[in-house]
Amino acid sequence: MRALVWFRSDLRVSDNTALHRAASVSTRGVIAVFVISPAQWKEHDWAACRVDLMLRTLRELSGALKATNIPLLIVRAERFSDVPAALLKVAKSHACDALYYNIEYEINESRRDDAVARAAAKSGLAVHALHDQTVFPPESIRTGQGTFYTVFTPFKKSWLKRADEAGPIKLLSKPRKQDGAGVEPDDVPEQVKGFESKIPADLWPAGESAAQKRLGQFVEMRAQAYAAARNTPAIDGTSTLSAYLAIGAISSRQCIAAAAESNSGQLGGDKNGPSTWISEVIWREFYRHILVGFPRVCMHQPFKAATRQIRWAENEAGCEAWCAGRTGFPIVDAGMRQLHATGWMHNRVRMITAMFLTKDLFIDWRRGERYFMQHLIDGDLANNNGGWQWSASTGTDAAPYFRIFNPTSQSKSNDAKGEYIRTWVPELKKLDAEEIHDPSPLRRESLGYPMPIVDHAASRERVMREFTRIGAGE
Repeated sequence: MRALVWFRSDLRVSDNTALHRAASVSTRGVIAVFVISPAQWKEHDWAACRVDLMLRTLRELSGALKATNIPLLIVRAERFSDVPAALLKVAKSHACDALYYNIEYEINESRRDDAVARAAAKSGLAVHALHDQTVFPPESIRTGQGTFYTVFTPFKKSWLKRADEAGPIKLLSKPRKQDGAGVEPDDVPEQVKGFESKIPADLWPAGESAAQKRLGQFVEMRAQAYAAARNTPAIDGTSTLSAYLAIGAISSRQCIAAAAESNSGQLGGDKNGPSTWISEVIWREFYRHILVGFPRVCMHQPFKAATRQIRWAENEAGCEAWCAGRTGFPIVDAGMRQLHATGWMHNRVRMITAMFLTKDLFIDWRRGERYFMQHLIDGDLANNNGGWQWSASTGTDAAPYFRIFNPTSQSKSNDAKGEYIRTWVPELKKLDAEEIHDPSPLRRESLGYPMPIVDHAASRERVMREFTRIGAGE
């Protein structure tokens, strides 16, 4: 039997369920394939820097696979509708008997996979779709009534209970060396037209090896302090593994297992650094759980039905200022400029900038969600959508509509010395820690920094009125 392994958002050789299973049963070698779909990626608002990291990671993956006599083939199918024919052509050309892949949970990806499975069945190709993105299959964690969880805290409790019953996480080994398939790997393109990245590649070293190194450094050097440091954007207090998780250069199982090992084997318990970080990884699992249980969130719909009635503001000037990092609120502008320069933004600042757009400017969260996806190197539908709907008070675990971040107070609390602002808003770098969070009008004029584009207090009143009008605050 010869297996065809279809790589997608799982670009690694270790702890890869589909690859491990295929390599374990194949008797005539394994063929690997990756499908480039530029038109679909563009429709899904993939950032150029995300595609660049993915291509660089694919090159490392190809080398790792070649060491086990598995060639990685690269095919092109502009849209998901073109994928079934492209995969069947590869399978037929190399006399493959079975197709293995790890399940993706987004609605368009799920429909694509269903089409592939139907086409494969007609051609006599066996299909093995395997759970891999999450520790437990999303549909397997339910409430006592058999429904999907819609609030994180009880989901986490159920997840931890399930994990305790299952015992220590078992990681899958790299595939054994295969009998040669007599096929040479394809060259991975340097870039894909339309996705030319301006983000320096050295900010994000590519591949599974870089992801493992980053995980090891975090666990060894920063995990213990994570609970205290994670909300301070000026310091290197987070793992910065989200970009690697998004493309599957590392698995959530590997992350949780490493953190648990540094925490005496504990996943929950005391709110120390490792357990707090594990909780953040479980949030990723929760948002995938939501994609499966409530697919409307994949289709530009709010989770909370009542919030469909919100009359969002038409404010093009405000949106443009937010995108450009010229709102006159230093912490907001710092975040947007960090995003443009690095393809990444500190998570606390993501909440601040998202809540500023949706609450202070009262602009539809979908505009911000799309802008982030178009620029984030860790762009991931489940997490990006979940975060934006939380900030907009339209989603699961939504912040109550009356919880509206004051950007200046958030700045003082989380960037007390103004170091983060000085890094990303250099025109303010000479201001002291007191003035930098909200410079005076004269200081702004002298430094060429804009006045605040909105009055926070008035914005808060508008949010209160609108959510009360639609009854979403009940």
